[in-house]
Amino acid sequence: MQLNKSMIALVVLGLLAPLALYPVFLMKVLCFALFACAFNLLLGFVGLLSFGHAVFLGTGGYITGYLMSTTGLTPEISILAGTLCAAALGAVYGKLAVKREGIYFAMVTLALAQLMFFVYLQAPFTGGEDGLQGVPRGELFGFIDLSDNMNMYYFVFAIFLFGFWLVNRTIHSPFGQILKAIRENEPRAISLGYNVNDYKWAAFVISAALAGMAGSTKTLVFQLASLNDVHWHMSGEVVLMTLLGGMGTIFGPIVGAASVVGIQNYLSGGELGNYIHIIMGLIFVVCVLAFRNGIVGEFHKLLKKNF
Repeated sequence: MQLNKSMIALVVLGLLAPLALYPVFLMKVLCFALFACAFNLLLGFVGLLSFGHAVFLGTGGYITGYLMSTTGLTPEISILAGTLCAAALGAVYGKLAVKREGIYFAMVTLALAQLMFFVYLQAPFTGGEDGLQGVPRGELFGFIDLSDNMNMYYFVFAIFLFGFWLVNRTIHSPFGQILKAIRENEPRAISLGYNVNDYKWAAFVISAALAGMAGSTKTLVFQLASLNDVHWHMSGEVVLMTLLGGMGTIFGPIVGAASVVGIQNYLSGGELGNYIHIIMGLIFVVCVLAFRNGIVGEFHKLLKKNF
């Protein structure tokens, strides 16, 4: 019941937000919120820390950008193609990575992501260091002009809501309960007869697909696909978003993404712009040391304590 009320509040807030804030900024928040929700599915509910998740964000962006620039496909088809390619890459990488645990899993994902980074650096269809610039937004379903920021915003918001619903549905399904069991006590899950590697792999593919969807959408918003989206720095940012908002919570990644993007957006243009990475690093340290449950997690603890 509480979750339903929160979902309704989220929808209403999203519909009214462009009346108060710049739509392009909001679209950036939504793209990274979807990316963080995808990552949180893996880290917060399965207990797998991927240090290379940006490769799926960038893969979706490159595929969508290339198709929109060269084939004239409609945006929804291009985003679907980017999402499927990210899922396919996640299926391959997941099979290799889930056989390892802990820091070894994290290092395997980082190594595989760096491999793709150099592939995209040299591949002719990505534009190399220049990236894909001037990607057209096109027309949704052939008649809705996405060059209008308001039309684009509500399209991005619809994609975000679908991704958020899918994550929410996954973690509250019997499949999601098994994922939580694996996170809490993997040997016990094995003793109950579950093939934990298959469940981890399935969660990895879903997370990769949603990350690819976020990257595809981001490419259309900014009409750009670049190497920044596949760099390990981006993987570090999504870890920060998830931890800051609240790992293992439903709305934590959204709060974390909004906080990080807001800080970057409003500090980058001022005197503190040169120190933005130092500031983000300090926030990460404070988050880990002072409130390990994140903003949403600490808020939930406060509510339980007082009520």
